[in-house]
This record gives sequence, structure tokens and C-alpha cells, in this order.
Amino acid sequence: MFDQAAGSFVCDFVERLPRTSDGKPLGLFPWQRDVLMEFYSTMEADEGTGELLRKYWYLYLEIPKKNGKSELAAALGLYHLFGDGELNAEVYVCAADKDNASIVFNAAVFMVQTAPWTAKMVARGELKIRESQKTIVYRQRVRTGNGGFKWVQVGVMKVLSAEAYSKHGYKPSCVIFDELHAQPNRDLWDVMTGQAGDARKQPAWIVLTTAGDDPDRCSIGWEVHERAVAIRDARQLRRIRAEDGDVRQVLSLRHVEEADLPTAEEDLLARDLPNWLPVLYGLTAMFGDDPDDLAKVDIYDEKIWYLCNPSLGLNLPLRKVRAAARDAKLSEANEKLFRWLRLNQWIAVKAVSWISLTLYDKCQWGPSKKAERETFLEQLRGKLCYGGVDLSTSRDMTAFVLLFPPQPGLDTAVLLPTIWRPGGTVLEAEKRDHVPYRDWERAGFLRLCGGDTIDYDDIEAEIKRAAEIYDLKLVGFDPYLSRTITQRLTLYVNVIEIPQDLKNMSPAMKEIDMLMAKRELLHVHNTCFRWTFGNVRCYEDGNGNLKPQKHRSIGRIDPAVASIIVVAVWMIARNQKPDLAEALARPGYSL
Repeated sequence: MFDQAAGSFVCDFVERLPRTSDGKPLGLFPWQRDVLMEFYSTMEADEGTGELLRKYWYLYLEIPKKNGKSELAAALGLYHLFGDGELNAEVYVCAADKDNASIVFNAAVFMVQTAPWTAKMVARGELKIRESQKTIVYRQRVRTGNGGFKWVQVGVMKVLSAEAYSKHGYKPSCVIFDELHAQPNRDLWDVMTGQAGDARKQPAWIVLTTAGDDPDRCSIGWEVHERAVAIRDARQLRRIRAEDGDVRQVLSLRHVEEADLPTAEEDLLARDLPNWLPVLYGLTAMFGDDPDDLAKVDIYDEKIWYLCNPSLGLNLPLRKVRAAARDAKLSEANEKLFRWLRLNQWIAVKAVSWISLTLYDKCQWGPSKKAERETFLEQLRGKLCYGGVDLSTSRDMTAFVLLFPPQPGLDTAVLLPTIWRPGGTVLEAEKRDHVPYRDWERAGFLRLCGGDTIDYDDIEAEIKRAAEIYDLKLVGFDPYLSRTITQRLTLYVNVIEIPQDLKNMSPAMKEIDMLMAKRELLHVHNTCFRWTFGNVRCYEDGNGNLKPQKHRSIGRIDPAVASIIVVAVWMIARNQKPDLAEALARPGYSL
């Protein structure tokens, strides 16, 4: 049911508040009015009481900067404080730090002190501003038993930052997350969502955020972005199916293999959450996170600018975006900022502790699509290569990475990964790691083993297969967990131990960094492989020697470690004297 009056009341409330720039009434832009009308007017009957309540509890709005987001957050916070009719309202505005938290709070204070009707409420004491606590209290004056009067608090609007909040005691009627992507961890989100609003009939969680600078794609901001995209796409899929249209129009299904399409459709539909309203603007929202797809977009086409910025030409002057576009053409750094801040693309401009993902992305070898990739890799048959293996326990990944050095028919060194993880725990792992392991399996980037542990027989079989179709000279293993499998493999391939210490890891890591910078070490396209490179965090000693640290890295890094191992193997092999190299090539020889 659509209650026109309910949404109109909210819009009228907001428009009676002033803009912070000039004090004039905060006129809603058409896109803002449409969003508020849909969120506040869409009703459904409560199953227990039959009362009509708001259908949507969560509003997710992702939009570039300078589109009126902070003022809208302040206005909606005030509406839920004393305009929504909620007794003992608790409104929380959540931000990453105190500085960000102050932006929305200061806008709300300006509004209540400047608008004549709210200024009267401040003068009468109905609204009390506590600057030091970043709090606005809504009070009512009630008669006491002796004929006097007293103030009773009936609502509070308070700003919380990720660095200053308690774990319990919140019963929010409304939570507004400003710039969710900037949250340093998921703690504040988890505390303020979930069961936090159980005591309220129609709680509201409102996320107003821009895209993030998130190289690792495992922040709470990215997790909620992905959830919102899936909900939006599930509803689009349902509409397209009803109209017998092409399901490939759905962003989430563009690159799914034909054989996997039915399963992918059902998985997507299962991710719809009826009480969410997702509204997304920007390049990532329209074109996804695939670098190949984004590279095809003409970011200097002004039509794209308008699609990404619904307030362009209104409060966002076109001349400012044109000036930013001119700067973007002058340097890669400015282009990244233009994509991020003006076109709302989730990016990765941060350099991680080891390999920058910007550098990694420039070292792809061959096509991205699965069928084309498999055909392209046929040219490696029979070529000389080395292997590196990082074995894991049940929870982690296991990886076998081949390195093909430069040789006739191959101008640069190439890394070819094979990655496994347990299939029995994949659902739990997707929630924990915030990555789509099942989608990666369908794309050919990952293999899921049956059961809850890695089956070492699968790894042994893959190494044997590699020895049959390539000229596999030598395979390196970390001694941890590997002794049993290496004893069996010596019948088929030469093996060597590469401990994960500074002496063995640091030279190989520096070699990888140097070769990638010169585009002399490339890799086959694999999104899972890329993710693990972005996760690596390192220990560095006083002499600048490096080694990866799994316990400090922010996600799985085993395939990246296998790459370091195989480069260490290659360095050892190419530095050996000819007589030892000949010995290594003899069947059955082992170090």
C-alpha cells in the first residue's frame, strides 16, 4: 500500500528546514523527493495487529560527494527526533570519527537555531542543544502533582563515532550512518543494527554514503554495498522474468557462464531483503567492479556525469565537474580522484604494505572471460615452468602457482595459479571474509573441495597433471604440513623446501615488486588471486628485509605466498651452476 500523505509529511518537514549555505528553505531535489516518498509512503499491515506500518526499515543511498547528502542526514535526524511520532525516540547519527560526526551535528544545530519554528522550540526549552555531548534533546513540559511543571525528556538525537561508543544499551528508533565506507571496522554497525531496534514498531536505518577507497574489498562499507546491489538486482531480475526479458541486463548476472546461469539467478533472488530500499548512483553501481568493464567506460562523457550525479546542474555546478575532469586528464592520481569523488567508483588508491593493487592490475596477461582465458592458456603446453605450493589447514586456502619464465614463445614471466578451499564451510567463509567464493568457483578462479577440509590428494593430482602437460622442472614447498605429500611427489617431480623466513621470502618479494614495476612478471586473470595479493601485510626488519605475516594480514594470503615461493624457486634454479642444474633435471633427483 502507498500512503501518499505519510511521505509528503516527511518531505514538507524537511523543506521547512534551512540550507546551511544561505539559510534559505531546504528545497528537495526531484530525486530526493522520490526516494523519501518511496521509503516513507510504502506501507504494509503488521501481521499481529493489522496496523499499517512502514514496509522499509533500511534505506541505503550511495551517491557521490556534493549531492546534498549531509544536509539530508541532518534533516532526517531531526524528523525522527520529534516529527515521526515515536515516543522516547532515540536517534543516532553514526560516523567514522569525531570530525565526521560533527558535520551532520553542526548542520542539525544550524537548522534548529535558524528556522523560525524550531528556533521557538529552542527558546521555549523544548529542544535543548548540548554541544559538548553532540546531543539534541527533545523535551515536553508536564504538570506535576503539586500544580507545578517539569521538563520530561521524550527524545534524543546523539552523534556517535567509531572511536567513542559503548557496546550496549541502545534502543534506537532511527540510526543514520554517514559515510559508512569510512568506518574503521564493523563494530559500530553490528552494535547499531540487527536486534538493536526490536523494541520499535517501525525503526529506520538510513545509510547515506559515498563510494569507498577500499583496496581490499572487505570493509563493512563494501559488504553493505554488495548487499544493496544484490537486493536491487534481485528485484530487477524478478521484473525482467515477469516481462520475459533478457536476464543478462542484470548487473550481477552479466559475466555468469551460461551453464551456471539458472543457479546464479536463484542465488541472487534469495539475497533479496524485503525491508531494504537500495538507491545507488555511480560507476560501480552501474557497471560493477570488474576492471575490464570499468575500463570501457568513457569517464569524460558528460552523460555519464549526470547519471552518476542526480544533483548535477542543481546544487553541483557543471563547471566544477568539468574542471575536475580537466585535472583528471593530467595525471593518474587525479583520474583516480575524479572516478572516486565525482563518479562514485569504489577504488583502490591506497598502496598496501607490499604490492599496490594499481600495479598488480597493470600486469594482467591474456583475456578475462573464462572461455577465452582457457583457450589462450593452451599456448603454455610443453613450456618450461616452476611451481610453488602453500598448503593450509581446514580453514585457509591452499594454492599451487606455476611460474613460466621468459623462453621462446613467451616474452615475459607469467604466474598461473590454482586455488582450493573447503566447500563444506563456504557459506560461513563468505560471511567471515566478505568475498563471493561460490561466484569465484563458477568463474574458474577457485576450486571448492568436498567436505570441511582441503583434500591433499587433489593438490597432488594437480601437480602430477602439471608435470604431464608442462615442462615442470622444480616445485617449492613450505616445510610446514608438506612432508607427506612431498615424499610421494618425488616420484614425479623435483621438490625443494622454501621456509617462510626472512632469508627465503625477502629476496623473492623484492624480485616480484621489481619485475611487476617493469611489467616483466605478469599473471593470468583471477579475481581471487588478486584479492589475496591485496591482503598481504608484511614484517620488515631493520635492514629492510620482508616476509608476509598471515596473522596480521586482513584476509587469506595463501595464493600470494605460493607466488613468493615459486619466485624463490626460480631464483634458486637460475642461479645454480650448470652441473647442479643438470642434476636437478634428472628424474628422481630431490633437494
